[in-house]
Amino acid sequence: MLKKSFYILLLTLSLVNLSVFAQEFSSSVDKTKVGENETFQVYFTFKGESSNDLRNFQAPSFEGFRIVSGPNQSTSMQYINGSMSSSVTYSYYLQGSEIGKYTIGSGSVDYRGKTYTTAPIEIEVVKGASPQQSNNNNRQGQQATQGISNEELAKNVFIRAIPDKKNVLLGEQVTVTYKLYTKLNINSPQISKLPTYQGFWAEELDMKNNIYFDTEMYNGERFRSAVLKTVALFPTKTGELSVTPFELDVPVMIRRRKTNDVFDQFFNDSFFGRTETVDFTAKSNTLKINVSNLPQNNVPASFKGAVGKYTFKTEFDKSDVKVNESITLRVTIEGTGNIKLLEVPKPNLPKGFEQYEPKVTDNIIRKGNVSGSKVVEYLLVPRIPGVKKIPPIEFTFFDLSQKRYVTLATPEHVINVAEGEGGYETAGTGLSKEDVKLLSEDIRYIKTSGFDLEKKQDFRSIGMWFWMMLILPVVILASLLIFKKRQDALHGNVKLLRYRKAEKQARERLKKAKKELTGGKLVEFHSELSQALFGYLEDKLGIQKSDFTLDRALRELELRGVSEELCSQVKTISEKCEFARFAPASQTSENSNELYENAVKVIVTLEDSILAKKR
Repeated sequence: MLKKSFYILLLTLSLVNLSVFAQEFSSSVDKTKVGENETFQVYFTFKGESSNDLRNFQAPSFEGFRIVSGPNQSTSMQYINGSMSSSVTYSYYLQGSEIGKYTIGSGSVDYRGKTYTTAPIEIEVVKGASPQQSNNNNRQGQQATQGISNEELAKNVFIRAIPDKKNVLLGEQVTVTYKLYTKLNINSPQISKLPTYQGFWAEELDMKNNIYFDTEMYNGERFRSAVLKTVALFPTKTGELSVTPFELDVPVMIRRRKTNDVFDQFFNDSFFGRTETVDFTAKSNTLKINVSNLPQNNVPASFKGAVGKYTFKTEFDKSDVKVNESITLRVTIEGTGNIKLLEVPKPNLPKGFEQYEPKVTDNIIRKGNVSGSKVVEYLLVPRIPGVKKIPPIEFTFFDLSQKRYVTLATPEHVINVAEGEGGYETAGTGLSKEDVKLLSEDIRYIKTSGFDLEKKQDFRSIGMWFWMMLILPVVILASLLIFKKRQDALHGNVKLLRYRKAEKQARERLKKAKKELTGGKLVEFHSELSQALFGYLEDKLGIQKSDFTLDRALRELELRGVSEELCSQVKTISEKCEFARFAPASQTSENSNELYENAVKVIVTLEDSILAKKR
């Protein structure tokens, strides 16, 4: 049996290796529509475990085209999960000499005794030069003296903001993917300006720590593309909402062209000429999302804005308790949608229960469609014995798949509350039940006979400690009443409460960030540091989390008289944190320590500045 299991394990591992190193031979071109006599490239790429076993590459006849250069061979290798894979690319530069539609046939190659072939590619040759080729030719003279133009850079290096949908309902998720496209060599891009999501609640989806480029055809042309970030947006208001561009400062490495020779464009490499680095700002397109309101007919009273697909349940940790013994009510909503903004319905408790501030826990899975659970735990203490019935709790959400409102209800819970030791009426009095009688519902009296009491004749025998003990409770009670009145007023003004607790909350978040930094978790550190700064600004400036943007926070700071230099420091720290999450490999512990110290100084300076202006 053990031997059989061993063979099964070996077979499984073999299948895993086959799937990891699956062989692939494909063809592609950098454009599918070319002008007459315009040069374009065709690629034949083999991907597999090893390039050493490749044999007998055969290119198609290229009938209808003139071969300008090729085959040019390039090889690349990479390690994935500790295993090596490689790719070999055979490329040709071709020209279409006659107008018409042509087919580039299949290429073939032998690998470990098996022949692999590519699919044919359709190419259309049009009269004259294509618009892009004409623009390139018109600019070559300019490039020889002034370098490459911004217009040409914008066509070869750009960012696309790609939404999965443009027409949604209020609260429905829109997934936006930001992809960088380039035909040129680039180096270490830096974030220039982050997009703003006015009218949306945003959740950044989990991504790999490093970005990887792949080959992609876009508008009939070949680019290297990489996903920069993916974000899930949940609209919080209706109408046409805009998402501002994502801007990236991209150092582009180019070579000055000195001639109009067709071969000069093939060797854009430092080996053949002097290269230069041109600073270019790549911008994504502005997105327009149309948000429609949810149906307004027959909206259940229990609907509080939840959109998606959810399950709902309540549970008590015990159903038999004694008076003054605590129990826990756990309310759980689980499913797909905007978990963070879910409003959990409150229980309707019968008389005799004391309820404390609930504990709320969000467990969010940020992959594809945002999902997870929200758990609310109530600590309840029964004060009166008896059989207590907790009525059903209703939770309503709008089901996107069914396009209707769905109401979920929990069952009725029964809690048996028994008397505590000595009975509720006599607990802590030292008397038996016969000594205590209940009048009406809430008036009790204690027997007045049978007590051995002595009357003191000398008033002066009462010591100073007696008067202190007599006055002290009055003083404490008065202080507590003043404190409670102040706290009630403070809690009644949520904005003031957040304002006063902003610095305390920021300190706690900074401690978490420092802990992550000490543990070497730089991605988590930058995330916590960003939350500390943004959370402080939200609380201090009275901005709701769903409406918060960095630009709005900076405007509010300026209105409060905060210096332009300090606002610039806030923006710099925010952008560095965001870039560190975008490209964590470029960060070091020294840089992160410096960033942490700067963030602490900025928050302290902001606190002093805002308080000084308020005075």
